[in-house]
Amino acid sequence: MTTELVMDIAREALWLIIKSAAPLLLISLVVGLLISIFQTVTSIQEQTLTFVPKILSIFITLILCGGWIMNNIVTFMERLFENFSTYVR
Repeated sequence: MTTELVMDIAREALWLIIKSAAPLLLISLVVGLLISIFQTVTSIQEQTLTFVPKILSIFITLILCGGWIMNNIVTFMERLFENFSTYVR
């Protein structure tokens, strides 16, 4: 197993992590920003107000994007397992 091959696998794994986490992080960011604007406009300074909407939005995003995320991870793992014999040489 060459150094280039290890770096390619690591690069692909990191890209998969970024791709899989992006929808959840973006939704969390947008909901947090909207709640923050709402708090500023209404002068409500409750720190726990953002928790429930963020959790609900992340659960909904997982329900909608979970299949796509799982498909990406399974495809990556299948490629790793198919090429396992070339990795151990």
